[in-house]
Amino acid sequence: MYRATRTPVDTSENSTAERPDADDGTARQEPPRARGWRRWAMDTRPLRRPAYRRLWTSTIVTAVGSQLTAVAVPKQIYDITGSSAWVGYASLAGLLPLMVFALWGGAIADTMDRRRLLLITNTGIAVTSLLFWVQAVAGLDSVPVLMVLLALQQAFFGLNSPARTASIARLVPAGELTAANALGSTVMQTGAVVGPMLAGALIPVVGLPELYLIDAVALCATLWAVYRLPPLPPLDSTVKRRAGWREVAAGFRYIGLHKVLLLSFLADIIAMVLGMPRALFPQLAAETYAPYGEGLALGLLFAAIPVGAVLGGLFSGTFSRARRHGLMVIAAVVAWGVAVTGFGLSDSLWIAAAFLAVAGVADMVSMVFRGAILLSAATDEMRGRMQGVFTVVVAGGPRLADVLHGTAGSAFGPRAAVVGGGLLVVAATLLLATVTPALRRYRV
Repeated sequence: MYRATRTPVDTSENSTAERPDADDGTARQEPPRARGWRRWAMDTRPLRRPAYRRLWTSTIVTAVGSQLTAVAVPKQIYDITGSSAWVGYASLAGLLPLMVFALWGGAIADTMDRRRLLLITNTGIAVTSLLFWVQAVAGLDSVPVLMVLLALQQAFFGLNSPARTASIARLVPAGELTAANALGSTVMQTGAVVGPMLAGALIPVVGLPELYLIDAVALCATLWAVYRLPPLPPLDSTVKRRAGWREVAAGFRYIGLHKVLLLSFLADIIAMVLGMPRALFPQLAAETYAPYGEGLALGLLFAAIPVGAVLGGLFSGTFSRARRHGLMVIAAVVAWGVAVTGFGLSDSLWIAAAFLAVAGVADMVSMVFRGAILLSAATDEMRGRMQGVFTVVVAGGPRLADVLHGTAGSAFGPRAAVVGGGLLVVAATLLLATVTPALRRYRV
């Protein structure tokens, strides 16, 4: 496992003055200069490190499996109720446990071996997927049961995600954090492309219940890969802390003292809450794009954003050389809003999918640079809690959007809800960049 020495922080104007000590870790390493098309290709240096490679490869299969469940749950709820609003309400049922357990899980990740926490929580997620399968096979057709299982799944996910992401900074040097984020995000988004398309193909053949079972089996690969990771205990073993709400509160105070962290969270909230239209995909597939075939339309709409994200990741070689991380986040969120607006105005399924793919590229750029800011800015003793808040924002924002868009879509129509959300993203982001220049000026 790679370890290095702490480096001082440049406090000059327009540099990283808003940033706390970067790491217990590593001085920034410049990527080797490439020529021609190679300068655009993905930076794969982190894969040379065995521990990170194990963590990364564990997501290849399970990323597909998790997306099968992500499609199956809203599809099953829409089949039962015939309402996009219920799809949004069900998503909200998972939001509270996600928020509570992600924040608490971040505190736990700062006080115990992160490898052990990953083993426990991945087991819990696998068991929950099996329970999804049981209810579907039994033909319960119960939205409350689905909501309870979704809440349980999100609780385990909330405990798991902070430890998983915080571990990356212990497995690669600081100069490779941006590349590691791009690699991890690309794999997850690849699963989000293959998963929905595979779900659309499998539902008519094997039925919806088997999607849950495939997810549960795929999680076994994650458990084996995590088991082979090195121990990841807290670095400062002389300080004994309890993972209580006092530690969670300390994490929020830490964010409040570092404006760039706060603004990066706010930028993602704007993008995801106001501009994520996924709750309307089943309705749009069944109504607006029905002539193309509901199954094809549903799979394509769910897959289009991840397709764009994968393309962005495959050509992310320049990410490692970018210095103005804050400006990259702002530009990416504005581009997301513009693309979502274009999607809402599109009558053709293929043009709509193209706009969603552009949105996916923008989302990948935002995701990579926000993650790099967070991992490099926070000290190891705070990374778990920072990732807990990050998980709440990244995963919780779209769930609020599900409620907002599902309700607005039922009241005003799905296309009006999508266009209005996209325009609000652009306006709110430009206002944020104008009023609070700290994120715009942030450099590494």
